Amino acid sequence: MPKLWNDTIEAHRREVREAILDATWALASEHGPASVKMSEVAQKTGIGRATLYKYFPDVEAILAAWHHRHINRHLAQLAEVRDRIVDPGKRLQAVLEAYAQINQWRAQHQRREPHGLELATLMHRGDEVAHAQQQLHRMIRDMLSDAARAGDVRSDIAPDELASYCLHALTAASTLSSSAAVRRLVAVTLAGLRPPRPR
Repeated sequence: MPKLWNDTIEAHRREVREAILDATWALASEHGPASVKMSEVAQKTGIGRATLYKYFPDVEAILAAWHHRHINRHLAQLAEVRDRIVDPGKRLQAVLEAYAQINQWRAQHQRREPHGLELATLMHRGDEVAHAQQQLHRMIRDMLSDAARAGDVRSDIAPDELASYCLHALTAASTLSSSAAVRRLVAVTLAGLRPPRPR
């Protein structure tokens, strides 16, 4: 089979898969995850049920795939912010701000959706979330190590501990209602990272 034909088939499969994920999430957000049926997903996506079952065995698997895609997009967004900035201190600040904004946006989105909290509870469990948290922790830890070598961050505490401090502190962004408040939270978090003053 020619490569162009293979590429076209693969592109079509990706498009169908993306459409399935988006349609299922829309239905789950509107009606609640427990009430979504595979027949509704097929109808909303515009495909046959037999085709849908070739992609996913059930609604829970579709929602898990949607969440996996969502997490990967956030991690990629943070990596993109990190890779744009050379200065270690500024890079750390930019990524922490982006992470806090993601937390704030996600919480606001959950509160707006009729079944947002129900979906969040369903999605935020299991190995997938734990793996993403480990990736995020490593990313922040490595940036903290770079910033400590540059003298922007304290070196008397292990980067692993400081990464945990940052991630826990910035979960508070989910309770904030403005971008200005998020920036203040990041500023306070960064203040705790600065090297201690000589006595």
